[in-house]
Amino acid sequence: MANRPDAGDAMPDMAMETPDGGSVKASDFRGQKLVVFFYPKDNTPGCTTENKDFSALKGEFDAAGVALLGVSKDSARKHQNFIAKHDLKAPLATDAETDGLAEALGVWVEKKMYGKTYMGLERSTFLVDANGTIAQVWRKVKVKGHAEEVLAAAKAL
Repeated sequence: MANRPDAGDAMPDMAMETPDGGSVKASDFRGQKLVVFFYPKDNTPGCTTENKDFSALKGEFDAAGVALLGVSKDSARKHQNFIAKHDLKAPLATDAETDGLAEALGVWVEKKMYGKTYMGLERSTFLVDANGTIAQVWRKVKVKGHAEEVLAAAKAL
């Protein structure tokens, strides 16, 4: 198992693709707080709810000086469709297929469903301070109330 960075560690600075074909990484947000939330897959019930919840609170995150970034391994094209279909406001990024930010943070994990074992994203959220240090980590996130909990923690940071 790769190491799992925690509060107090530096946020790894790895480039990810944006839906418009650009690139984004944690250091792009230096000087402001950042919430990076990892979710398994676009257009699945829990992931859609989580993205809608963060999108609904985007104005409050903005007012608190906190940037949002949702991350999955879905393609940029899938992200474009997901954003359009659900009118999402929180920016999304595509993590590398291998050796990406998810691996660096220990959230690309072995999962089991219906007796099958596979690799997948563990729903996790990282609150990063203005200096690029991880301030708080939520692993194995339950979607209900999560965006509100993260907003409260970000405001308190």
